[in-house]
Amino acid sequence: MTRRLLLTYLTITAFTLVIVGLPLGLTFATRERDRLIFDLERDAQAVASRSEDDLEENRPPDLAEIFKKFKVSGARILVVDRDGRSVADSKPGSLGRDYSSRPEVARALAGQRVTGSRRSNTLHMTLVYVAVPVASKGLVHGAVRITLPTSTVDARVRYTWLRLAALSAVVMATVGGVGLVLARGVTRPVRKVTEAARRLAAGDLEARAGTVRGAPELATLARQFDATAERLKQLVEAQRRFVADASHQLRTPLAALRLRLETLTPSTDDEPRVAAALAETDRLAGLVQSLLVIARSDSAEPELADVDLMAVAVGRQETWSAPAAQRRVAITIDGPVRLEVRAVQGGVEQIIDNLVSNALAVVGEGTTIALSFARRPDGGGLMTVTDQGPGMTADERSRATGRFWRSPGATSSGSGLGLAIVDHLVLAGGGRLFLDSGPNGLGLHVVVDFAPPEGGSAS
Repeated sequence: MTRRLLLTYLTITAFTLVIVGLPLGLTFATRERDRLIFDLERDAQAVASRSEDDLEENRPPDLAEIFKKFKVSGARILVVDRDGRSVADSKPGSLGRDYSSRPEVARALAGQRVTGSRRSNTLHMTLVYVAVPVASKGLVHGAVRITLPTSTVDARVRYTWLRLAALSAVVMATVGGVGLVLARGVTRPVRKVTEAARRLAAGDLEARAGTVRGAPELATLARQFDATAERLKQLVEAQRRFVADASHQLRTPLAALRLRLETLTPSTDDEPRVAAALAETDRLAGLVQSLLVIARSDSAEPELADVDLMAVAVGRQETWSAPAAQRRVAITIDGPVRLEVRAVQGGVEQIIDNLVSNALAVVGEGTTIALSFARRPDGGGLMTVTDQGPGMTADERSRATGRFWRSPGATSSGSGLGLAIVDHLVLAGGGRLFLDSGPNGLGLHVVVDFAPPEGGSAS
């Protein structure tokens, strides 16, 4: 933003300098050339007046003093008689030559004043010329021509352009310096608020913009942001306290209820109802435990560690092998011997447990839950959990990580928090979670993208 503002200032300044400076330079150049022509006309008229009597009496005019004083570099004064032959010339050795064929001389002998410029092939330069007739009593006795290289006026014009360019450079530098200060004064508060917003979005509820010096509107924006962040912090903390307190308070009565149910000696007719009550109590206990996991992970900064993903997976496979065998479900693992990734301390176990538990709840007998692992080029790790259950639609997969969400066709007694916990732990560890349909559109394909270990890739 600083660069854009500075570029805007400089563009406006450059446009203004062009609008003002270009006409000024062109006007000066035109004025310098007009003044040169005027001076040459005046000098030519003076020489013509000095030569009038001599040319009238067919005598060569004596202009040695004038030639001596006319010391402009490259200038030439030529005086011709009525036939166009030179009778006086500031260039030595040119007397008696016929100049009547020269257009400016011919027009001057015809009684016209002539000014202009032409390219001299012999001198290899552009000349400015003035030719005036020498006349008295209506008769033309000769002509005076003065030529001067345009380099004389070009040097003055070029010097003026250089001064304008130098002035423009000074103006641009000044505007650039002042504009940089102004731009930073505008963008510094914006950057401060942006950084605070970035930290808040990353989960830092203590992020504040603080005191911002600058435009009143930006100071007001910073104050409003801080007020919003404080309110958000209060709401989040209130929610966390409620979930944690409610979950904690529910654990005791649930434990007491289960204990009472277990100590009952129901009749044969009541046994199914007691068993159902115990199952529902277990489900409620699991729900409370999940809420506690989420509340604790929300209320503290996650502690990250480098974890051997394969070692954890093998350990969880052993843990789940017995429940899977009861349902005649195989749990397979495929991947490298060692795969180190960065994740929440103790989070990989919960991620695998929730994914395997979810899969076991929906797959049929004789099926397989496949866990495959691969190393990414940047050192991170991919874990894929594929089951052969009913799967999910695209709409269901987009909503599956929401808390308490359950598939409309779900028949298990889950709480709807499993994938929410997985998603939370994966994101907290710097990874990503993807849900897709399984091979040939059957089952669910869950991909967990773990971050690389600290310090780069691990073999």
